Amino acid sequence: MPAEKKFVLNLPLKVILTEEGTSHFISNKKKLLRIRLADNLEEYGISLNPFSPQSIQNMIMVDYISKIEISMSEFVSVRQEVMDLAKVVVYSILYKQFDRQVFADVIKCDCVRKHNRTNPSELIDERTKIEDKQLRAMISKKEVVIRQAKKEILDPIWKSIMENKEYSLEERNIYLLMTEKFLNRLSLMNWYIILKFFKDKEGFSQINIAIRHLLQIYMEKSRVAEYISILLMELALNAENQNLKKEAKVLYSGVEDLDALLFDPEVRSKIIAELKRKHELVSLSWKLGGGSTAIGKQGRLQIMVLNKNDENQETKANIEDKMAADTNKRSLIDFYREIPDGQGSTDLGLYYLSYLDDACKKLNVKFESIVNQFANQDLTVINLIFNF
Repeated sequence: MPAEKKFVLNLPLKVILTEEGTSHFISNKKKLLRIRLADNLEEYGISLNPFSPQSIQNMIMVDYISKIEISMSEFVSVRQEVMDLAKVVVYSILYKQFDRQVFADVIKCDCVRKHNRTNPSELIDERTKIEDKQLRAMISKKEVVIRQAKKEILDPIWKSIMENKEYSLEERNIYLLMTEKFLNRLSLMNWYIILKFFKDKEGFSQINIAIRHLLQIYMEKSRVAEYISILLMELALNAENQNLKKEAKVLYSGVEDLDALLFDPEVRSKIIAELKRKHELVSLSWKLGGGSTAIGKQGRLQIMVLNKNDENQETKANIEDKMAADTNKRSLIDFYREIPDGQGSTDLGLYYLSYLDDACKKLNVKFESIVNQFANQDLTVINLIFNF
């Protein structure tokens, strides 16, 4: 389900700002922090805990956020919160991409081109800039028309969803909700164009068809948010489990069955406390697009799982032997397969990875996974890179 359902999330969130975000915060006299991230880089941003998912989404929508990161010793207790955050980020990027694509397709409609020919002083194209304040003033008195337009756009899609017997009840409910959310998050500029042609029966029909086509595409794309959140959580738990076992070997040397040991709540709590004391953390990081001016990269999302490299020397040697010219990179599938026996269950992770890869191919979402190892920092970084 869409992740905005929670009012607040209790996670230690580091938010790194774009130039636009920095300017906004400084102009509003908000103090920025110099934040050290898991990759040892320092950047300006804000630190939040707890935080509202909606506020994060709003900041992403206006290009105020370039990166977000959380670092913790254990993730089991915050599993749902992390998955909700992961979905919020993906939904936000999809909303933005949908809005951009709607504008790009609508200005190609015959009705808009005809308007431009007959009104050269009021062109509507990719160079058109109207201030939000002005757009808001023009649209504010047309709430009834907006509701009518939404109904005409959504009714055929909702009817199609309800009649599709291949969807489960849960899928129907999600798609009904998501199509409305995509429409509700359209920019003022797009609504200005929709309302401008609403009374033109032929013109609105053209715009309506273009928007409905994109709603169908993005409704389907929104499914990947759930898959991404599940895989990310599995990667975080796998990294956490490796750290727990490494520390268990120190605290309980000689114990053979570490899995059974970690099932003891008291023992697990003690190990987690020790990891926190040593500041042994797993970090999850999201790097968003390239800002409003980064052509071709607005729909890009890079998710990273960063953890201290705890592979033994023999495994390191085996990996180095297998890697050719680019000795620091390999696929996530290879990484999973090379984890030594006893250091974690990899079957589930491989299943989720395969499932996500198949879904992305079907939905035209570009996806690649790479594992980087930095021997000088004793660091393993899993990269999940998407272009929506």
